[in-house]
Amino acid sequence: MHDEGYIKFESDWIKGPSPSWYKIQALAEWRQRMFEVGLIGSHPDGIGYGNISIRDTPANEFLITGSMTGHVKELGPEHFTRILSYDFDRNNVRCKGPITASSETMTHAAFYHASRSINAVIHIHNADMWRTYQDKMPTTSSDVTYGTPEMAYEVIRLLQKKDRPAKQLLIMGGHEDGVLAYGSSLGQAATTLLNCCSRMFRPAR
Repeated sequence: MHDEGYIKFESDWIKGPSPSWYKIQALAEWRQRMFEVGLIGSHPDGIGYGNISIRDTPANEFLITGSMTGHVKELGPEHFTRILSYDFDRNNVRCKGPITASSETMTHAAFYHASRSINAVIHIHNADMWRTYQDKMPTTSSDVTYGTPEMAYEVIRLLQKKDRPAKQLLIMGGHEDGVLAYGSSLGQAATTLLNCCSRMFRPAR
């Protein structure tokens, strides 16, 4: 049974206008690439998975795909929202837009909180990538579930390790098939995922 989309934090949603298109155009385009190769999409039961975000100004705010949008083939401005603030200790997210924030918002917030050099985060599902890189790349504890303060603290812990690998991937040990890519730009995070995905399906010679 899949439970993607179930929000595990207190969401203080201020219903408002969509973010301006020039702010989210790159998000929409890269998200479409992820959807086309199946890294974002929906399970056979129709439940969607995957989300994408980018840091904005002021630096503690970011733009992210809204809740229950993984199954949508092509996103428009109405599918994005702005995160105004977050509080890990109080398990609270405050957002403003036409849609409430993704269930993975707390996890995305952890990346931006951990490092000012991180400007984009992409959460995808891929069974091969998840199995291949589990415990070879930074991997969250298997008893920590997605979308929780515990997951946020796990992400921060792993990102602040001095021996962090050059490949900017993080494996969600307690969230089957869940992989997170991050980078200084959306292009960098997305390229990491696409390159890994292409290697997984490269035919043997």
